[in-house]
Amino acid sequence: MAQPVPSEPASEPFEDDAPIDPTAIELRYRYHRAQRHARVLRRQESRLARYRFYIAMLVLLAIAVAFVIGAWHEIQRLFGL
Repeated sequence: MAQPVPSEPASEPFEDDAPIDPTAIELRYRYHRAQRHARVLRRQESRLARYRFYIAMLVLLAIAVAFVIGAWHEIQRLFGL
């Protein structure tokens, strides 16, 4: 029975293969920070928009109730109910 041949050790990448640009690293950090900040702002704006929607709906509902009550009183006064 033949012995399996050990695989060659993984060659480590040479440092000369890809020169690292320090400004590129900083730019990527800034890019990802900006993305995270934009995501947080979108979440906050969405939450605030939801609150504005419910407040507007409550105001419209209060106005509608006021009109219904006012109309009911006018109907009672006109027809003597």
